[in-house]
Amino acid sequence: MNDHKNSTPESQPPVIAAIRYLLRPLIRLLLSHGISFQVFCELAKSVYVKVAEEEFRLASKPQTDSRISLLTGIHRREINRLRNELVTEINLSQHASMSALLLTIWSGHPDYLDDQASPVPLPRLAKKGEGLSFESLVQSVSKDFRARVVLDEWLRQGVVTLDEDDRVNLVADAFLQPQGIEEKIYYFGQNIHDHMAATVHNLAGGAPPFLERCVFYDKLSADSAKELADYSRVVGMRALHSVNKRAADLQQRDQGRKDAIYRTNFGVYNFNEATEVSDENTEK
Repeated sequence: MNDHKNSTPESQPPVIAAIRYLLRPLIRLLLSHGISFQVFCELAKSVYVKVAEEEFRLASKPQTDSRISLLTGIHRREINRLRNELVTEINLSQHASMSALLLTIWSGHPDYLDDQASPVPLPRLAKKGEGLSFESLVQSVSKDFRARVVLDEWLRQGVVTLDEDDRVNLVADAFLQPQGIEEKIYYFGQNIHDHMAATVHNLAGGAPPFLERCVFYDKLSADSAKELADYSRVVGMRALHSVNKRAADLQQRDQGRKDAIYRTNFGVYNFNEATEVSDENTEK
């Protein structure tokens, strides 16, 4: 067994250095939410056991506490407790799930798009014989929420606006931006998980590999970094709109199919930071 306790940074496998680096923003999040090292250790221990139990089984053999202990290095007396521990899953609330579905339909279903594939303004109230409306859209998804309640919340969040003709207009790009803290936490967990899962799949030689690419540059000025961030937002949103439209078409096509059991996630991100102290900030 390799002992990393006394190893130098130079002797550690590259994967250790990569993990140490990727943990930094996670630890920053934990500290900002008052989550201590002890709590994080318990979380990590629980996930170690869960992954070993579910994904490292031997063919035709039960996954025993002893084998999980061998794989994880966790004592057997802890294994049984952790294997039977109730885990709280993070799920979107009914309201947040409904909002996400409403936005997906409005931004992706052909009936709700104009000739440029942009979401059309919707009359606030349904009127007999006058086609689509915001009220009928909400009612088509759920009878549990009044359209006015959804509209008021979306107006507060800046997702939609009301024009002088009493039409509800979807704010550009709002449908792809989580609004409340509950949604942001949910998508934080899902998106970071999926990005890492794709990368791990590729590192393990999984075939076919998942799309996982980036454009990386350094030695840029603050102005150039901002210009690239703005440009990335424009082309990234264009890609998201295109994939969203195609996904909505395929989902409609697949309705009723027994093999329609897959989920997919496509995302973009941009990040920049100063990698050294600027000469402007250096005392002379």
